[in-house]
Amino acid sequence: MTNISAKLFNGLDFSKIANDPDFKEDSVRERIVLPILKELGYSQENIVRSKTLQHPYLKIGSNKKIPIKLIPDYLLKIEDCYAWVLDAKAPSQSVASDDNVGQAYSYAIHPEINASYFALCNGIEFALYRASRVQTPILFFNVAEIDRHLEALKALLAPSSFKAGNKIAYFIHSDNKEFDYKTRPLPQEITVKKQTAKRHFGVHGYFTRQSWNVVAEYIKNFSKPGDLVLDPFGGSGVTAIEAMMNQRRSIHVDLNPLSVFIVKALIAPVKQDELYEAFRAVIDTYIKCEPKTDDEIALALKKYRGPKIIPLPKGSDVPTSDLLFSKNQIARLALLKSIILKQVNSRICSLLLLMFSGLVTKVNLTYHQSKNRSAGRGNASVFSYYRYRIAKEIVNVDVTQYFESRYKKISAAKKELEYFINDRNIEHIKVVKGTATNLHFLHNESVDYIYTDPPYGNKIPYLDLSAMWNAWLDLDVSEEDYRLEAIVGGERNKTKDEYNDLIAQSIKEMYRVLKFDRWLSFVFAHKDPEFWHLIINAAESCGFEYIGAVPQKNGQTSFKKRQNPFTVLSGQLIINFRKTRNPRAIIKANLGMDIEAIVTQTIEGIIAKNNGATLEQINDELIIKGLLLGFLDLLKKQYVDLTPLLTSHFEYDDAAQKFFIKKNAKFMTKIDVRLRIRYYLISFLTRLERENKSAHFDDIILEILPLLKNGITPQEQTILNVLESIAERADDNSWRLRRKGQGTLDLI
Repeated sequence: MTNISAKLFNGLDFSKIANDPDFKEDSVRERIVLPILKELGYSQENIVRSKTLQHPYLKIGSNKKIPIKLIPDYLLKIEDCYAWVLDAKAPSQSVASDDNVGQAYSYAIHPEINASYFALCNGIEFALYRASRVQTPILFFNVAEIDRHLEALKALLAPSSFKAGNKIAYFIHSDNKEFDYKTRPLPQEITVKKQTAKRHFGVHGYFTRQSWNVVAEYIKNFSKPGDLVLDPFGGSGVTAIEAMMNQRRSIHVDLNPLSVFIVKALIAPVKQDELYEAFRAVIDTYIKCEPKTDDEIALALKKYRGPKIIPLPKGSDVPTSDLLFSKNQIARLALLKSIILKQVNSRICSLLLLMFSGLVTKVNLTYHQSKNRSAGRGNASVFSYYRYRIAKEIVNVDVTQYFESRYKKISAAKKELEYFINDRNIEHIKVVKGTATNLHFLHNESVDYIYTDPPYGNKIPYLDLSAMWNAWLDLDVSEEDYRLEAIVGGERNKTKDEYNDLIAQSIKEMYRVLKFDRWLSFVFAHKDPEFWHLIINAAESCGFEYIGAVPQKNGQTSFKKRQNPFTVLSGQLIINFRKTRNPRAIIKANLGMDIEAIVTQTIEGIIAKNNGATLEQINDELIIKGLLLGFLDLLKKQYVDLTPLLTSHFEYDDAAQKFFIKKNAKFMTKIDVRLRIRYYLISFLTRLERENKSAHFDDIILEILPLLKNGITPQEQTILNVLESIAERADDNSWRLRRKGQGTLDLI
């Protein structure tokens, strides 16, 4: 729960509201609506509760003389005018149903009210409508995520947003006149909220997925509402969908037909009630016909078409896609698919197939169940090992139970999306199966922003690893697709030169379609400096100007990272370029030292600054410094793998997953003396703290002074100054590290 949400709602657990029979409309009013109104700036005199109105047209009774009473929950008053109406509903009530919206609308347009807006809140969701246009809400969000929308809510509904007397409201304008593409700041590292968006988390497994809120913040920072956002390596569709969620137009391009299928199916507008009816019809039919005995399974295998037989990549435990499933699994999946394909509505059929495809992730022989968890809590091997690995213990996941689970997740995702991607604006998002090397369908200088996460060399062969789903979904991958896939290795043994050429062609195309003064954000998590050097050279040769790189965590530690802590990165860098008419090239610094000294000094500097450094921090610092000083070309020649240097010169702590200066060792390169003092002091005092000891100043001097004698020896006063910034005196006049919250001196 966010800080704002916690403050407003006093730690309310939103995940339990929907199923709490005691949390009704009155609870929504008191625990959710009133705190929101107060946060917006409304005092008691501005809030009119349960005012009785008479319907201006309708009456009841035998002689139609008894007026119908209308009682809105809240009328928000500015001076003598009603600015907007808010109607509270129980969590079981929809804020989007025609009846509820119509009821709140009738309050807003009542002659005694004549409000500019009306809103509905059921404790879980908040929807705001303009009274002049009720078809689509102008603001819709989950209440638990109010921090993301509070600024927009205040701009629309705070008392200061209305001009009293003539009902003119000052709306929040998407086109801020002060927005200047040329001077956009680089975002700082953003806290990841990976699992909080149902439209992404739980929809369908994919090999990589950018955190939706990181992508959204970059889109908002570098573009304006109405702009066109492109992702030429679209993957699971996060960029395209978040662009639409933030009132941009978007284009999703990917060579993998699985990627295109997932995104197209997810954004297809459907009515929830029709989707539910179709799902129930499918599942009821399946339950009646499910093959259970050996004879029934054998009959189903003859009657229904199973997966296509596709050769699997080398390293797989079996040679072809059909061998990834038992006969039982094939029979049941084939039956389910045959029932789905009878759907007449193509959009609903595609969504049901999306649920089916998500089920395939669990119903196969490579499915690895997570330890000490239920049968459904696990994953297919390709997402953990990047290869088709048959599980030692086969898990028989119940098809009916987990197909229903897929429905619930897809339904929740569609509910989040339907207000932003629907029949009225579906033409604003385009999903294209194609290559980033040829964006022929886009005109020169037609795109406002590009955010993309390309393949990282030999890390993931996407087309090879998609075979299990492509086999069931009848998705074809051509030899031309394999030729254009930007990877190293794979089943076609693609070379590093081929990868470099494809990435360079892609960057050239991105430059062509991007408008001048617009931005390209290029996500990369490869540890080989050669690939970074390639990106910078390709971008600069096209005319891009490098502006800066931002380290960004991805929110979780992968299985690969846990298995290979020295060689796998758990974070990434986001490199930001601007297309400018007069690009400034990176000036290569006159380094005055050999590359080993540069690398060692950089590593020691980041270790000293952070009191130990992770592989990601070291990699990020080297890449960023290499970009700024222009020594990536030297770095790529001598340090493709930093492991030998790190393990020979530094100490690795498994628990902290950090590298440190070896115990009682000196810094090998010239690091600022105050920074070295600070590092040694923290290390020494931390060790004493673990031993429940403290140290007198003389002990400290004797401990660290010998370690500082590789240059100018500091005065004792210098050591004392640094000590006072990070430590405090104990009762016996000894020193211990200062407790958290008391401040430290930042020496860099």
